[in-house]
Amino acid sequence: MEILLTGASGFTGLNLAGELVRRGHHVHALVRATSRVESLRRMGIALRGGDLGDPLSIERAVDGMEAIYHIAASYREARLPDSEYYKVNVLGTRHLLSAAKRQGVSRFVHCSTVGVHGHVKNPLANEEAPLNPGDYYQQTKLEGERVVREYMSSGLPAVIFRPVGIYGPGDRRFLKLFRAIERGTFIMFGSGNVLYHLTYIDDLVRGIIACGESDRALGKTYIIAGEKPVTLNELVRLIATTLGVRPPRVHLPFWLLWGASALCEALCRPLGVRPPLFRRRAEFFRSDRAFDTSKIEREIGFRPMIGLQEGLSRTANWYRAEALL
Repeated sequence: MEILLTGASGFTGLNLAGELVRRGHHVHALVRATSRVESLRRMGIALRGGDLGDPLSIERAVDGMEAIYHIAASYREARLPDSEYYKVNVLGTRHLLSAAKRQGVSRFVHCSTVGVHGHVKNPLANEEAPLNPGDYYQQTKLEGERVVREYMSSGLPAVIFRPVGIYGPGDRRFLKLFRAIERGTFIMFGSGNVLYHLTYIDDLVRGIIACGESDRALGKTYIIAGEKPVTLNELVRLIATTLGVRPPRVHLPFWLLWGASALCEALCRPLGVRPPLFRRRAEFFRSDRAFDTSKIEREIGFRPMIGLQEGLSRTANWYRAEALL
């Protein structure tokens, strides 16, 4: 198929692009002038210039495409105004959907986030669990989902997936956690008994493609996650075991971290400076993130293949190979 991929230069997008190419598809990446494209070029991926905020460029990019995998999003950054999240995550999604419908695209696969559920009050949460986004990024991702459903109802063949925390070789979002545990500087705030759910990048990519290839997935929303959640205490212990160090033992009250994060944001945001601490990151220690993935297994046959210990080991090995640990 001729496939247009947004967000192709990011961690998930780059891995998805590679797998689609390996499966014989012709992948075209939507890129801006500032996008990192060296890896895409090495993979033989065609580049189509465009910006989600520019509907004319999107119309040109969609020309001749049979399927669209929409991974791009404005993610959480201290320097970004709220208007930028809305511009990309909501209006940009609408521009892409509009072009897809006009040009008869046969499949639209949209990346959302389990963050639209916010704190999970009754684990395990499934796709029908209450929607309670905890910040403006998550709110705009939820609004983006609503735009996709609007186009679904008018006949566009589309599917939405919500990934949990993504990790694996090539990703650096969990590097600080690995480093702190290896160096013995990690501090657990709160009890550490809240639940956290991860998905290994290879499993996520297989799940995304399953959503894109299954006719039964059309019009549906699916959570993609690893085989089971663990407590933060267990996650930290598994990482310590992987790194060959003693698990951290220091616990401090959560309110200390929350107060420090609020103060950092209040001081740094008016200056356009990235705060060293964020309240949204502090939520890592307080909010349950645990999900039921039986729907995607039951309906389209997807199950994760990489266990958490194996995934953490592969990730640590990549960090070491890159001299990051």
